[in-house]
Amino acid sequence: MTTYSLLLLPGDGIGPEVMVEVERLVAFFNKKGKAKFETSTGLVGGAAIDKFGVPLDSETLAKAQGADAILFGAVGGPKWDKVPYEKRPEAGLLRLRKDLDLFANLRPAICYPALAEASSLRREIVEGLDILILRELTGGTYFGEPKEIVTLENGQKRAVDTTVYTTHEIERIARVAFDLARKRRNKVHSAEKRNVMKTGVLWNEVVTATHAREAKDVELQHILADACAMQLVRDPKQFDVIVCDNLFGDMLSDEAAMLTGSIGMLPSASLGAPDPKTGKRKALYEPVHGSAPDIAGKGLANPIAAIASYGMALRYSCGLAKEADMIDMAIAGALGRGLRTGDIMQPNMRKVGTAEMGTAILDELEKLAG
Repeated sequence: MTTYSLLLLPGDGIGPEVMVEVERLVAFFNKKGKAKFETSTGLVGGAAIDKFGVPLDSETLAKAQGADAILFGAVGGPKWDKVPYEKRPEAGLLRLRKDLDLFANLRPAICYPALAEASSLRREIVEGLDILILRELTGGTYFGEPKEIVTLENGQKRAVDTTVYTTHEIERIARVAFDLARKRRNKVHSAEKRNVMKTGVLWNEVVTATHAREAKDVELQHILADACAMQLVRDPKQFDVIVCDNLFGDMLSDEAAMLTGSIGMLPSASLGAPDPKTGKRKALYEPVHGSAPDIAGKGLANPIAAIASYGMALRYSCGLAKEADMIDMAIAGALGRGLRTGDIMQPNMRKVGTAEMGTAILDELEKLAG
């Protein structure tokens, strides 16, 4: 029996509440015996600031370096609004991404049949939606230098954020996009702003060359990022895999999230490069939603995105595709029973809290496991 090490980083706000539901699923799969999961925990974000004075301490970072997968909750909240910029809770997550070189961020947008009416778009536009946005995560505008606010001689202030990409950074994210597409519907849209940005010109050139050299079997289409945003609302099911840079990926994936009914429904995976010896990738899995401090501690949070993130860990870090599929089916089953947390509440459905939704998904898993 293969043993996998999981580092649990609940974080702040609703992070600890949704992580409890993930731990219940980990216990379920340990009980079933297909694989063994050993878990450890650590502090990150505001919780780490309160204890260590920094959003990520060296011991937790070392645990992250050695784990097969990191399961992350959420960070941030008004309590830490006045900490220095470089020590804000979000800096802990950014350091994990950077130090582990988690360059490939996978954000699926799936519309479960039971939630088609919860979308702001018509049912026929979103029903059956299954797209994957692949966001480059360790370069671009969020990490480029210089990044500064300076005071000019005339007393005015000037802010600068630098967008930087290299051929290597674009090639490796393009390869991931083509590999993912081969396991799906074999189509990739590459989104950038080549009409006004030099990084967009290079992005287009490198993705085109990588496709011609390594992935002629995959359909590739180029699209301007703003046109992609429009088409996601107009006809989202035309897309399969969308690959884009850090900034555009952040915005387009949030837009896609709302097509599914709620950002509280969506998981994500952040993957590194395969280890040359073992082939394993460092990986962090997290719900796309934030810390939601307004409902923290009230048992109201939707745990589905965190649970689905664990499902992605089973798929991409553990090679347990059957078990990952079971989680997806269990989520669909719980929703099919008419259960809804507040963020996805619909008429004639039954409103439940965090723990009750977790229990319903576990019940569905028990049925599937026989």
